[in-house]
Amino acid sequence: MREHIVMVGSTAPSHIYPSLGVIAELVRRGHRVSYVVGSPLESLVAPTGARVVTHPTLLPLGEAGVWPDDPADAMRVFLDEAIAVHPLLQSTFDGDRPDLVLYDIGGLGAPLLASRYGVPAVQLSPTLVAWEGYDEDMSSVMDPIKASPSGVDYARTMTAWLRENGETEDAWTWLGHPSQVLSLIPRAMQPNASRVGSHVQFVGPCLSPDRLAEPWTPPSSGKPVLLVSFGTAFTDQLPVYRACLSAFADSPWHVVMSIGVFVSASGLGPLPPSFEVHSRVPQLAVLSAASAFITHAGMGSCTEALWYGVPTVAIPQAADQFGNAAQLQALGVGRHLPASSVTAASLRSAVAEVAGSAEVAARLSSLSTEIRAHGGIPAATDAVEAFLK
Repeated sequence: MREHIVMVGSTAPSHIYPSLGVIAELVRRGHRVSYVVGSPLESLVAPTGARVVTHPTLLPLGEAGVWPDDPADAMRVFLDEAIAVHPLLQSTFDGDRPDLVLYDIGGLGAPLLASRYGVPAVQLSPTLVAWEGYDEDMSSVMDPIKASPSGVDYARTMTAWLRENGETEDAWTWLGHPSQVLSLIPRAMQPNASRVGSHVQFVGPCLSPDRLAEPWTPPSSGKPVLLVSFGTAFTDQLPVYRACLSAFADSPWHVVMSIGVFVSASGLGPLPPSFEVHSRVPQLAVLSAASAFITHAGMGSCTEALWYGVPTVAIPQAADQFGNAAQLQALGVGRHLPASSVTAASLRSAVAEVAGSAEVAARLSSLSTEIRAHGGIPAATDAVEAFLK
């Protein structure tokens, strides 16, 4: 019988997109893959050819989806879902045991599942990983979270769950030290990359062929393209969209705005001829033609901008986005513009600064070449197959 690979995903599009190309390639190479994900996102996974194992989700999605502001409470959503789903995974796979378990960082039950069956667990990480000395370096950020009432309750709940499943480590240690990792981000976006352990393999971005094939027609005007997008979860940005309208209504730019489901195009008022506004755009196709990108600095968007050599103006909103924005600025390929500083004038200035710089363009060209050399889908799939052996 063919090897059975189980992928435990996370019910958030930004966590699913980075590894879809790897899953599709595993299927193409003849492996039998089961992909676990919340039922609302089944349609994202189905085109890979994997068997989709769905479950109800607790993660906030769509127009009604609001994430908790408290960091530990936000983490708790992933934990609660993992605990709720785990019995389903056991009952599903006890009769169809996997030979290998892959998992997203939000698929918290996957290592417990792998331990149950005595097979390797490999994390497919769509974001930065911990480095040697991470706990000490990040103590000023993490210690208050751990000491907060929500953080204490999170650790207590997770540790109890780990004990129920035969794991002896405490929650924070177990979370921060996965045994094997394939990093799907550019090494350039990884802080302290030289201090990352050998258990992490940087295979780099694995852009899905399905997403690469999505069509988009550049403007016939020949104007340079400016993409404005805040990903899938942080699109409630009406003040920023209005500032973009004011900033670029009478400009040399053709502006493509992806505004998600929280804001309607009608709420923006009349659109200048040089603007196109959609709830979703084929981001890879637009970036392939873009000369600048206003972004929330989610890791997926940062990675894709670097892949195509597009300079960024980063307006981070939450979580790792602030660190990602700082990293882009440190690399000399983007400008961090705090949300509180967004005006029509500051947007015009920031976009002109990054898009008009020959130095930025040279750095981006070098980084794009370096990132594409990581290996991507073939390297990642080879690495997964090595774990099977």
